[in-house]
Amino acid sequence: MEIELKYLPDLPENKSIGIGCVGAGFIMADCQLVAYRNAGFNPVAITSRTWANSMKIAERHKIPKVYSSYEQMFGNPQVQVIDIAVPPNEQLAVVREAVKHRNIRGILAQKPLAMNYSDALEIVKICEDAGVVLSVNQNMRYDQSVRACKDLLNKGLLGKPVFASIDMRAIPHWADWQAALGWLTLRMMSIHHLDTFRYWFGDPKSVYCSVAQDPRTISKFAHEDGIALYILEYENGMRASSWDDVWTGPAREGAEEDTYINYRVEGLDGLAKGSIGWPYYPVRTSSTLDYACKGAEGWQRPRWNEVWFPDAFAGPMAQLLVALEQNTEPEISARDNLKTMALVDACYVSARQHRPVDIAEIYS
Repeated sequence: MEIELKYLPDLPENKSIGIGCVGAGFIMADCQLVAYRNAGFNPVAITSRTWANSMKIAERHKIPKVYSSYEQMFGNPQVQVIDIAVPPNEQLAVVREAVKHRNIRGILAQKPLAMNYSDALEIVKICEDAGVVLSVNQNMRYDQSVRACKDLLNKGLLGKPVFASIDMRAIPHWADWQAALGWLTLRMMSIHHLDTFRYWFGDPKSVYCSVAQDPRTISKFAHEDGIALYILEYENGMRASSWDDVWTGPAREGAEEDTYINYRVEGLDGLAKGSIGWPYYPVRTSSTLDYACKGAEGWQRPRWNEVWFPDAFAGPMAQLLVALEQNTEPEISARDNLKTMALVDACYVSARQHRPVDIAEIYS
């Protein structure tokens, strides 16, 4: 018999808290604001680098106030929560300004939280010292299949985890601002998978990572980490691995395309396997989950109408609003997200030095 799995986020009772949006690019305009309106949240103000774009997005999403700078917007007493969607090298400056304004109670920051672990730690300390609740938009945690798989693990239906893998053959939309940063996949795409492994199984002891340049992107973006492969080692013997292949063959150069993201989780008592739907955006494609457990007959195949892009983007904001409402720690607290940032940095060290790296090395 199929078991009901929890895959939707908890929502706040009070959805009227004013949200101020910093940034008006694709993630904000086509994902976050769409999801917020569908969930009944209350974006009240927006600002970005370009006034005309801010006006266009404000009109599209019925946001009443447009500001020429985030400094001005933060002074609006209606703005109690800030949603930041800017490049990681700009996020620290935005946070520093936000915490100066006593009306701002919470911040949802984009991932990656910063350019590296040490800068991320500085952001976390700034918010903690100011008493501002900081959370990070690790939105893959709210993909319906990822969340349902976590519930399977929480219920013990798979037993003790033994091995997990993610097989990504998909071409992300790389943003123009990445060209100046000198890196590509690990901090932008792999960070989703690394954080998902942490969400499912907790923190690994060490990681081994190997990278290669993406032939399609190297002429546009200087990087070492195009194609990324890594193995996470857990102290209890469990292993997790991902192949993040953003090349996938000449799919943009005249060949047939074969893109997908599949995952597999194997435990002592059960097996789960799933697919992630975002590579097919803008076609609405739901992620899937199939699972089989000892003592149960056949495969269970729950399905959902919701999709990661844009529906799951309501989750990170919902959990921040719930934390503010209940005076609790956010599900994706920035302090916890430092462990994801450390894991990403450990991947870079491992790839450059061709050795396994204990995550503790990044903290020292």
